[in-house]
Amino acid sequence: MAEAEAQKATATATAHGGTNRRDFLASFPFVTTAWVAFTGALTGVGAASLRFLYPNVLYEPPQQFKVGLPTDFQIGEVSTGFKDRFGVWVVRNEEGFYALITVCTHLGCTPNWLATENKFKCPCHGSGFYTSGINFEGPAPRPLERAAITLADDGQISVDKSQKYLFEKGGWDDPNSFLPFSA
Repeated sequence: MAEAEAQKATATATAHGGTNRRDFLASFPFVTTAWVAFTGALTGVGAASLRFLYPNVLYEPPQQFKVGLPTDFQIGEVSTGFKDRFGVWVVRNEEGFYALITVCTHLGCTPNWLATENKFKCPCHGSGFYTSGINFEGPAPRPLERAAITLADDGQISVDKSQKYLFEKGGWDDPNSFLPFSA
């Protein structure tokens, strides 16, 4: 009976030049597009909810690390092998060792060691630093920072970047900012 009434309503709507609700909705592609958009939005919300359950983890290099034995370094040498991995240069002079942090004191760029010119040069704004870390050209307002450097129990040099020593605050006079060594 209900089916007969539905056919009668369809026939009446068609006879009067109209369409029924089913034909109306089926004739417009935007309905399909709306359902696809709705499903996509629900999927996005579900994915965001799942992502919320996982922690944000930042992988940074360790702040304390060993760089090798004192005999591995030559006098007057700047070791650049730790620049990319740990963010320090290890410098050996006649008196001993110190570790310079590879962050320009102007705007935080990473200077390069220019062995031919015997200086650190920042590629961003041209600041120049002597081998000691003292600034002598460019906009850098102060010298490079030093990290704590000690001799570990196993005889290797240990660097701790969590302890920083600033020249202008007298930090370079601290015994932990310099490792005296004579071969």
